[in-house]
Amino acid sequence: MACSWKIARVHSLLLLSIAGFIILNCVYTEKSKSLKSPFRPVDVLPLLPRQVSWPALTKLNEAQNLLPKFVGAAAATNNSILQWSGSCFYNNTAWLVLHNNSGTEFGGGTLHIKVSNAHSWTCMDLYIFSTPYRVTWDYYFLSREHTLEFESWETQAELEYVKNRGVSIFLLPAGMLGTLRALWEVFPLFSNSEWGENSNLKFLEKHMDTSFEVRPEPWVTNITVDDIHSGDFLVLSKIRGRWGAFETLEKWVTGSYAGHTAVCLRDSEGKLWVAESGHEVDGEDIIAIMPWEEWWEFELTKDDANPQIALLPLHPDQRASFNETAAWEYAKSMSGKPYGYHNLIFSWIDTVNDNFPEPLDAHMVASVMTVWTQMMPAYAGNLWNEALNKRLGTQNLTLPEILVEVERRGSSFGELLAKPEQDNWVYEDGMSASCVAYVFELYKAAGLFGKLSSKIQVTEFTIKDAYSVKFFENDPRRLPKWCDEGDTEQRPFCQIRGKYRMELPGYNTVEPYAHMNEKCESLPTEYYRTPGC
Repeated sequence: MACSWKIARVHSLLLLSIAGFIILNCVYTEKSKSLKSPFRPVDVLPLLPRQVSWPALTKLNEAQNLLPKFVGAAAATNNSILQWSGSCFYNNTAWLVLHNNSGTEFGGGTLHIKVSNAHSWTCMDLYIFSTPYRVTWDYYFLSREHTLEFESWETQAELEYVKNRGVSIFLLPAGMLGTLRALWEVFPLFSNSEWGENSNLKFLEKHMDTSFEVRPEPWVTNITVDDIHSGDFLVLSKIRGRWGAFETLEKWVTGSYAGHTAVCLRDSEGKLWVAESGHEVDGEDIIAIMPWEEWWEFELTKDDANPQIALLPLHPDQRASFNETAAWEYAKSMSGKPYGYHNLIFSWIDTVNDNFPEPLDAHMVASVMTVWTQMMPAYAGNLWNEALNKRLGTQNLTLPEILVEVERRGSSFGELLAKPEQDNWVYEDGMSASCVAYVFELYKAAGLFGKLSSKIQVTEFTIKDAYSVKFFENDPRRLPKWCDEGDTEQRPFCQIRGKYRMELPGYNTVEPYAHMNEKCESLPTEYYRTPGC
């Protein structure tokens, strides 16, 4: 015990010394950037013992450091030269020279990259390079001219693309070691443990400026099922394991304070059911309708993501206009169909620039899609290829062909991503509905949008958009007596499971309007949206 205490004390002193050295170095660097340090403390921290280095490194780097920053494209036209400042080398230039040294049909090219004026002798810059047909990477440690060879272009289309648009260049702002360090913030999110849960909560507190208050027990409500009605909305926030991690990242980019949804329905005999897109059966996520008891039992005993769950009752006026028969017809028509992966990411992206946390942008999205397409072509096609084709008005184009076609039309990939999804699009496996789109398609069928129904595309809704629509109860006095039992804070909805008090900023505030949620921003941490977007 004494030995362990001494080690901890030594580590603490070392960390304080390192932190002080880093601060002094940063202050000095700001005052005289023209003088090059022989090294920076952050460059050599990884060489120290792990017990010393990792705590310091995780404080110095964040998840955003995993996201490469688009610095530009080096093209072969008009002798264009790209210039930028890197993380290590302050002065960088790049240009592309086409040739046919390989004697192939479409020839190849050499990307020249000249780097200079490093801020220290121990730093280096890490880059990713991409065209619609390939992604590669390289790193630069020495101040000189470097080259990256493209032995041969795959098609005439790739040749024409690099002639006009060039090779895209992305900088990993934290470098190789910094990127590995940034992984340390993201990796724990996927852990199905108390460590993973705490990591998810800290990530959201840090990157969304939110908080998690422990609410009074009981953390599971003793529900009287007779008080739940058709159309009542269920929102879930999962905070550990695989689904907890994915929902955490989804919340960060969309501003939603929940990550999954479902809806309640009563049949003609009064039995309560839950309709849900994203129910797992034999490893496949499908649309399903199940008895309330089965759904609730699963969430209480089998869902290892520790879901926090809220019930959002419909407002009495909305409940009175809810066409239960039409809602059931829609629900049954979709039962058994695959989860709506086709429109999953497009509900988030409404604008060319204002939905991407820095340094993410449309260029980076295209490159990530290119990598995924090469690694998992079937999965990638399901996620975006068919949806992108629909936005272009084309059929069966591959992702590289889509990117080339966008360039040919004089448009941009960012503009293509921002085109609104249409509820009536039919994909290869049928109509596509994510968890929130499924619920709000059901609301459309039930008549809640009235005459606006044909002018609203609910496949454009994020979960935040959904719980913000003014459909729900606004008077806590009309809620069931068991709602938020024991909680000291009265809210207009019922939290029925979870240790942490669920917050839904913007809840029940937006009146439906034509083309709603088709052009909305979502930048952390304010997540401001222009009225009427």
